[in-house]
Amino acid sequence: MAAPGTPAPPTPIAPGDGLLGGRGGPPDSMPGAKQLPVLIRRKRDGGRLSEEDIKGFISAVVEGSAQGAQIGAMLMAIRLQGMDLEETSALTQAMARSGEQLQWPAAWHQQLVDKHSTGGVGDKVSLILAPALAACGCKVPMISGRGLGHTGGTLDKLESIPGFNVIQSPQQMQVLLEQVGCCIVGQSKELVPADGILYAARDVTATVDSLPLITASILSKKAVEGLSALVIDVKFGGAAVFPDQEKARELARALVGVGADLGLRVAAALTAMDNPLGRNVGHTLEVEEALLCLDGTGPPDLRDLVTRLGGVLLWLSGHAGSSAQGTARIATALDDGKLLGESLTGQMYPTQTAGKDQKTNMGTTILCCAPCVRVTAPGSGLASGQLNSVASGALPGGGSWAPQAPLWPWGLWPLGVLLRQPPPPPPPPPPPPPPPPHLHCWALGLLERCLGRQQEICQPQGILEPREQTGLPLVEAQVNLTGHSLCSASLPAHEVSAAHGGSGRPHTLSH
Repeated sequence: MAAPGTPAPPTPIAPGDGLLGGRGGPPDSMPGAKQLPVLIRRKRDGGRLSEEDIKGFISAVVEGSAQGAQIGAMLMAIRLQGMDLEETSALTQAMARSGEQLQWPAAWHQQLVDKHSTGGVGDKVSLILAPALAACGCKVPMISGRGLGHTGGTLDKLESIPGFNVIQSPQQMQVLLEQVGCCIVGQSKELVPADGILYAARDVTATVDSLPLITASILSKKAVEGLSALVIDVKFGGAAVFPDQEKARELARALVGVGADLGLRVAAALTAMDNPLGRNVGHTLEVEEALLCLDGTGPPDLRDLVTRLGGVLLWLSGHAGSSAQGTARIATALDDGKLLGESLTGQMYPTQTAGKDQKTNMGTTILCCAPCVRVTAPGSGLASGQLNSVASGALPGGGSWAPQAPLWPWGLWPLGVLLRQPPPPPPPPPPPPPPPPHLHCWALGLLERCLGRQQEICQPQGILEPREQTGLPLVEAQVNLTGHSLCSASLPAHEVSAAHGGSGRPHTLSH
């Protein structure tokens, strides 16, 4: 069994694999390839795809006989016409079976847990929660992805740590779980290759917000992990993929229902995302804030969400008697302050950790720094508007700029915005204007482009008012198998009935 970080890791999916003509020869070189236009037409016209149809499409995608145009056309047809629950479940299972199924020691069964988020501006919860769960006795084999739309990806954030390796073989993952208790890796040709290809294609075909595609993408990665429990953070609001709360609720119901079909014990939390989570936006800056939280500090809203989601997961997996007890255990692990030196160091390349103190190596001193540019607001006041413009200013093209492309060729990791909350207004005379955000830029050309965007962001429609002034709860509700809302405004207030292997179904997906 190879040690983590040793040579010959699995090969990541190349940017063009399966997207720009495929790898398997001419488009009709495989059985069933000529049927793809028929399947695309059927879904385009509102028809249903059978389980065999979906298996054939996924097989063509992975083997390379599907052209990039055909993949994009099918994704758009699904986005426009939707899928019912049976179609979505079949798509999820076909994607999950497109690669290897992870196998773990039998003694780990009740320890294997994971968390997933639909994403939002400043969402760095996974970077904190995985090592916190490991400190509570769990094993967390997290398979994650890159950025979509205006939201940053967990893998992109981790790669801002010099020497961090997000491509690990199943054998290396097992070593990491034995030694550290958690790992965060990306799709590869061995693990869920179909999702790696479709995930990248969605980002460049305007199909990011398709409910069936989101459901299949999330659960296909989780189905191969052999989990005992899964919690999914479904975000809504101006800084999330879904601004609309009802659409987010529909997605939560679908995730729980399809998860039950796959035999997963799933709970989904609806969380408000009308503001960036924490104060740092941008890959390197978000890692810095996550490391502060792992060291026992960090912003209160970020810590609150980490402990609540972790509490539900500890309860679902039997590591706590209630979600409230689980929340307290996660908080204790964070307060201990030892997670910074122990978390994720196993995924560093050996030359990055040899002979070095782990805490120093994983601390903020190794992160790439960038020049800091002050951008002042034209005057005092309260700004409100679309939060995705903050992400666009922090990182032009928030997700990858090409299918499945990492950010390192452009040196974009250090880009970001530090948001500063204004102090409470003092009595007359009028309070001074709030401290301005700081825009981090990497190179002069990017600096000029970002400054041009930042002038727009400073206008009143650029950012939303602070959460303290909205009065919205951070966690709005939790969804159980039958689709009912639980825990209005607070997860620990009630317990949730999680999904168990198919005993009930939520509503079907229409978009």
